[in-house]
Amino acid sequence: MAFENLGNKITKAFKHIQGKDKLSENNMESMLKEIRLALLEADVNYSVVKKLLAEIKEEAIGQQVYTAVEPGQMVVKIVHDKLVDLLGSGDTSLNIKTNGLTTIMMVGLQGGGKTTSVAKIANLLTKQGKKVLMVACDLIRPAAIDQLKTLGKQCEIEVFERGVSLSAVELVKQAKQYALANQFDVMIVDTAGRLHIDEALMEELSQIKKTITPDEILLVVDAMSGQDIIHVAKSFHELLSVTGLVVTKMDGDSRGGSVLSVKSITSVPVKFIGEGEKISDMSIFYPERLADRILGMGDVLTLVEKAQENMDEEESMKLMQKMMNGTFDLEDMLKQMKMMKKLGPLSGIMKMIPGMSAFSQLEQLDDDKTDKTMKRTEAIILSMTKKERKDPSILRASHKNRIAKGSGTSVNEVNQVINNFKKQKEMMTMLTRMSQGGGMPSMPDMSALQNPKKQQKMSKGQIPSFMRGKRW
Repeated sequence: MAFENLGNKITKAFKHIQGKDKLSENNMESMLKEIRLALLEADVNYSVVKKLLAEIKEEAIGQQVYTAVEPGQMVVKIVHDKLVDLLGSGDTSLNIKTNGLTTIMMVGLQGGGKTTSVAKIANLLTKQGKKVLMVACDLIRPAAIDQLKTLGKQCEIEVFERGVSLSAVELVKQAKQYALANQFDVMIVDTAGRLHIDEALMEELSQIKKTITPDEILLVVDAMSGQDIIHVAKSFHELLSVTGLVVTKMDGDSRGGSVLSVKSITSVPVKFIGEGEKISDMSIFYPERLADRILGMGDVLTLVEKAQENMDEEESMKLMQKMMNGTFDLEDMLKQMKMMKKLGPLSGIMKMIPGMSAFSQLEQLDDDKTDKTMKRTEAIILSMTKKERKDPSILRASHKNRIAKGSGTSVNEVNQVINNFKKQKEMMTMLTRMSQGGGMPSMPDMSALQNPKKQQKMSKGQIPSFMRGKRW
């Protein structure tokens, strides 16, 4: 999973300043060195790393620490804010017109997942109530036309195609006329790609742009291509003035650091990330949420959105309430795991829950192995009495032996479950202490989850205050 190793190493680096009563140049030197190495190993651009660390150091050293926050927690906040700035703290939503046709032009090299991304974004917009038309304009690769038609049937979205009988420019011209005549809200054009950037490709894309004057030009890039993302983004941006990136294969084994570099170097924001092969595996990109996940804070808002797609609002609210106020017990943990099985691959979902990223590392992040770990955890919790689930601190050696025998596991595995439950509680306690004035974080407006514009506001205004741009 992209950023997995980066997040683990940055979190480990924070240990150098734990327990310190003040941030100084000496006690931060080792931490910053480890963060530097972690970022460079993750393929973050060197100049970006240098600038980022200088800003962290300047802001952290000698700063007055909020009375309810330890210096180590203060550094977590500073690093979080700087990662958000690096990823792009501005508005990353699509420029969708309130009236009339919005045209989106998708560009990129072959093999990056461009055609699939067209369908995934169309599917997202359809769920938001938009009438979407997909245009099969990749005439260099005829198989792309059939692929888009197949995807269109799968998500019940109309595809405009004329085979390879017309030029690309004439095809998009006719497609736009059709979209206007039939009152579509959004038209997404799947353009041709190449194995590399060449003059013929860029000329065709330039002509298509002149013909349809798109409201958005989205460049699709593969997270596994490393620093090539920056080169590709700069080349396409210079000719077409790209408005946003769609980063695919974020669920792969990529180091992912180039995603942290691209906004800073090219000024092109990431707008979508793809994390799977399913038509639903495309998400609007929120810099705050990715920063949370990198630092092991989970991604509660995205988890709730996924929960809403699979369960009613009341259940989603209960899940959020339990996670945000830190009152959950092992009984609730069991319920969470059962819900998680409905929300997609466990390797991705577990990272969205504060403290659970450490739990997921008990096994390699292989979904089959993780599923076995979750089943063992479920068996362990079910082997406890209701009183023990409510308060695991009462468990003694004899209790643990009984639980291990009843669940067919070992005492060591019972201890692992208890320890990881404590980590969840500790993470939520930290979030509470670091909230403004020491109070609880405000609850998200669940209605905002249905509205992309509100989501942007929510993601910045209703996450815990220590995760926002506000300084103490």
